Amino acid sequence: MIEWSEQHQMIRDAVRKFIDAEVAPHVEELEHGDTPPYEILRKMVRTFGMDELARARFRHQLERRRAEERGETPGERPRGEGRADSAAAQLIPIIELCRYCPGMVTAMGVSMGLTGAAIMGKGTSEQMERWALPLLTLEKIGAWAITEPGSGSDAFGSMKSTARLREDGSYVLNGSKTFITNGPYADTIVFICKLEEPGVDPKDRKIMSFVLDRGMPGLSQSKPLRKMGLHSSPTGELFLQDVVAGPERLLGGRARSRADSGAKDTFSMERSGVAAMALGIVDRCLELSLKYARERVQFGRPIGEFQLIQEKLARMEVARMNLQNLVFRVVELAAHGQGMSLAEASAMKLYAARAAVEVAMEAVQVYGGNGYMAEYPVEQLARDAKVLQIYAGTDEIQISAIARDLLSRA
Repeated sequence: MIEWSEQHQMIRDAVRKFIDAEVAPHVEELEHGDTPPYEILRKMVRTFGMDELARARFRHQLERRRAEERGETPGERPRGEGRADSAAAQLIPIIELCRYCPGMVTAMGVSMGLTGAAIMGKGTSEQMERWALPLLTLEKIGAWAITEPGSGSDAFGSMKSTARLREDGSYVLNGSKTFITNGPYADTIVFICKLEEPGVDPKDRKIMSFVLDRGMPGLSQSKPLRKMGLHSSPTGELFLQDVVAGPERLLGGRARSRADSGAKDTFSMERSGVAAMALGIVDRCLELSLKYARERVQFGRPIGEFQLIQEKLARMEVARMNLQNLVFRVVELAAHGQGMSLAEASAMKLYAARAAVEVAMEAVQVYGGNGYMAEYPVEQLARDAKVLQIYAGTDEIQISAIARDLLSRA
C-alpha cells in the first residue's frame, strides 16, 4: 500500500466532517470541564456503522471459538483487500480524532480495543457472549487493569494484586490499580492479578485475569485523576477489598503463565496503534504551523521565509511521511492476516512517539509565545503527545524489547 485509496479518502472526509461538527466545538469542555467523551464517541460509532461492523466480527469470532471448544478446526480467516479495508477503516478515525483530541482515542481504544480484545482473545464463548459485544460497540465502557502503584514498567514482576481460591471454587480478589484509562466510568473491568500459591516465589506465580462489573461489593473506582495531558481520557484508580469472583469470571477458565497471559498480544496491538495516533498529531501540527508561518510577520516578512522555520516545517513533513508509511504497513499486514511481533510493534511505537513529541514541540516553537498559550491548539497537542512516550511501555522499555529481540536472533 503506497497511498490511501479513493474509498479511504471518502471515509476520511466523512470522519473529518463529523469531527468538525461534533468534536471541535466541544474540545474546551472535554479538556477543561467535567465532560466525559463517551456520548460523542458513541455517536461517532453509530454514525459510521462501526457498531454493525463490530457485531459482524463478533459473530464470526464467536463461531470460531465455539468450534474450537467442540474440538473442531475453525475455517481459515479471510485475507486480502477486505481485511485491509477493515484495518484502514479502524485506523482513519484514530488519525482524525488525534488531530483535535487524542484523549478520545485512548478512551475509545481501551474500551473497544484492549478490554474487548482481551475477552475476545482469551475468553470462553460464554464470556464472549456475556461481556464482549457491549464493549465492542461502546454500549458499555471497559477498562484493562494491569498497572499498580509502585510497579510502573515492571508490571508483572512487581504485581501485588492477588486472587485466593476458596473451597467453593470462587476467588477472593484484593489489590489496587492506578493510571487506569476509563477507570472512573468503566462498566466492565479486566482485572489482572496473581494467584496466591504458598511456597511459590511471587514473581513466578500464575497470572489470572477476571472480568468484573461496576458495583460489585468491595470494588471501588476513584474520581478522574488530574494529569498533564489527555484530559478528555478519564484516568483513575481501582481498589479491591475481598471482592468475590465466581469461576465464570476467570478469563478463559484458567490461570496462565506470564508468557501465556495474552499481555504480549495486547501490548503489541496497543503499541502499533500509537503510529496512527502520532500521525494525527503530527499532521495537525504541520497544518497549523504552515498556516501560522504564512500569516505571522516578523521583521517585515512572513516567518515562513526564514530558513530556520523552513527547516522545522521540512522535518515535520519527513515525520508525517514516515508515520504514514508505518500506518500503511499495519494495513498491509492486516491484508495478509498478520500482525506485528512485540519487537516490531515496540520499534514502531518508539519512533512514532518520539516523532510526535518532536514535531509538537517544534510547532510550539514556530508559534513562539503564542504556542505556550492554551488558546492555541499546539499547546494541547504538545501536552498530549508526551504520553505516547510513557504509556504502553516507556521509550526505555521499547528500546530494551527491540535490543533483546535483535540479540536473540541467530
